[in-house]
Amino acid sequence: MSLPPHVAQFREQGYAIVRAVIPPDEIAALADEADRIYAEAMVHHTSWRHGNLFYEILPDPEAGRIVLQAQWVSWVSERFEHLRRDPRLLAVLEPLVGRDLKQIANQIHWKPPGARFGSFRFHQDLRFRKPPEAYRDLRWAYVTTGLAIDPMGPDNGGLQVFPGSHRLDALDLSTEGPVMKGETSDNELRKVGLDPADAVAIELQPGDLLLWNVYTVHGSGPNRAGRDRRRFHINSYVKPDHCARGEWAFKDGQSCPLGSEPSLVRYGELAARPEPHYVENRWWE
Repeated sequence: MSLPPHVAQFREQGYAIVRAVIPPDEIAALADEADRIYAEAMVHHTSWRHGNLFYEILPDPEAGRIVLQAQWVSWVSERFEHLRRDPRLLAVLEPLVGRDLKQIANQIHWKPPGARFGSFRFHQDLRFRKPPEAYRDLRWAYVTTGLAIDPMGPDNGGLQVFPGSHRLDALDLSTEGPVMKGETSDNELRKVGLDPADAVAIELQPGDLLLWNVYTVHGSGPNRAGRDRRRFHINSYVKPDHCARGEWAFKDGQSCPLGSEPSLVRYGELAARPEPHYVENRWWE
């Protein structure tokens, strides 16, 4: 049996696009839900955490106070909870990583027009897979998906990727400071052997799904289109034998709802401080 076209593209180029995975009526409902979550986050004066749920809220010098991202929104949204373990996502993922999958990322990114923060410097996601002893076979056991809730392209800060960069080793790229601050210079790219001209701008319509490898170099610029917040939903999956962390998404192809208590994923202090609390980070200064 022949494999779907996105499998060959993902293996050869480190990313792939699958069009129209989620239909327009469901995307409209997801857009409304994303707006509800944004409004809920904006009740807080600064970044706020409850278990794995995390609202990253920044005082942007250009756009005012913004919600940059919300992690593990499935804890406060039944709609996004069902989507993360939707059979349509499994149909895309299974030819790449199988029917048993844990999840290590579940988040929404917003990109307000004109915001200074929200540009993502070019990076590889492997920098976020910590502690390193918890993650194995990073190159081929992990797939990240990004669902376009709004149109995405160069004008509103869409992703750019370097095809084939998933075959490179870990690069000394954007390692100082946060990824979500400023843009990567061409000289920084050249220093690690990347030609800026090779970057490919990804264009998506609502409902399209982008896949990328944990080694694939990718980033994005600001939203210059003057549109409303560009909403993008990210989930990251892993073969369970290759990761000591994560929430189950599928077992033998069957979807797995979240349990009554969160599992250890990225937030290392989950057991010590699971209660709601504010996070006074000041990396933007």
